Amino acid sequence: MFFRFIIVIAIWALIDLYVYQAIKTVSTGLGNPWFYIIRWGYWIIDIFIAAAILYLINSRRMPTIATKGASYLFGIMIISLVPKLLILPFLLFEDIYRVFNAIIHWVINVLGVQHTADKPFMVERRKLISRIALVVGAVPFLGLLQGMVKGKYKYQVHRVTIAFKDLPEAFNNFTITQVSDIHSGSLDDAREVLRGVELANAQNSDIFFFTGDLVNSIADEMLPWMETFAKFHAPYGKFSILGNHDYGDYVHWESKEAKIKNLDRLKEIHKEIGFKLLLNENAIIEKDCQKISLIGVENWGKRGFTKYGKLNKALNGVDNKDFKILLSHDPSHWDAEIINNEKHIQLTLSGHTHGMQFGVEVPGFKWSPVQYLYPEWAGLYEKQGKYIYVNRGFGFIGYPGRVGIYPEITVIKLVKA
Repeated sequence: MFFRFIIVIAIWALIDLYVYQAIKTVSTGLGNPWFYIIRWGYWIIDIFIAAAILYLINSRRMPTIATKGASYLFGIMIISLVPKLLILPFLLFEDIYRVFNAIIHWVINVLGVQHTADKPFMVERRKLISRIALVVGAVPFLGLLQGMVKGKYKYQVHRVTIAFKDLPEAFNNFTITQVSDIHSGSLDDAREVLRGVELANAQNSDIFFFTGDLVNSIADEMLPWMETFAKFHAPYGKFSILGNHDYGDYVHWESKEAKIKNLDRLKEIHKEIGFKLLLNENAIIEKDCQKISLIGVENWGKRGFTKYGKLNKALNGVDNKDFKILLSHDPSHWDAEIINNEKHIQLTLSGHTHGMQFGVEVPGFKWSPVQYLYPEWAGLYEKQGKYIYVNRGFGFIGYPGRVGIYPEITVIKLVKA
């Protein structure tokens, strides 16, 4: 851990030294005290971040980036680093020009074509380029800062209507509210969280689904939030599954028994807040003597995530003629096992991606870096007559904010085609 920390700090220091050239260029000629405030302030911020990280590592208070203190520190790191990465190309291209210009002058002097010895070997940086670079860097800085202050609780209701020929008549216009990825260990504003819960309840859906990651790692993270999340309600019940973070896989436990005890406690919490937790099993939703089969699997994911989900076990006893809704936390499960399953699963509900908590989303267009890892990363997708909806997440983890991809409450209306 310490060795990796040193490597990261070394790379960061090199980036800082390079970007500092723009700071130095712009601040040159400014009168006191701005000359010193700008230059010293630049370094003081980075020294503080590096010292805080080192302290957390040495004090064993950062077992995972999911802890609140580490999360906010990570957010400050992102705010500091991302703008610099955008500033770098401006300085790099200018330096390429400066080096190329210097080589030409050297060749001219050596060949004696023209005497340029009185000119500087390397032309100075231009203030205009440095100013443009800093202005460009200020855009993500302000965006990321706003994401931490406001974006993380900017709840959005996304509504979709899906038509199915084989939907039982009794369930025509049946509505679902889906919430995913609460990550209670990261939440820090009780009033805003309650507002999100009330917004979900205000949709007056028939049934409520939660698709995993109630906590970051530890069951006790939910203790301050029990009353709040118990307020979710729906006439046909509240159903839930586990996500990859719920198993405590990202924490170093004193013993195997401690990890098992933590998971058992989390399962009890689901029950205490009124959720029916589906653990590789199924349930029946009945209305007017007709039914829908609800299937819930434990976490199953590609890219190194543990595969606790047992889809065939969860489908045990489900008739292939039944209309089926599957709750599966990780959308990579859909392509891997669900689409081509011998039992036709009409609708899958997932979460997990958070939309990376960063991206661009406007009517008719959405983009996030996470789409290069997950083809189905936010919203509704269809293949072979089967659908998956990927919820963008209710909470946050790692970077304590959201930029462009905001926390989501999903409302799905099922209609008879």
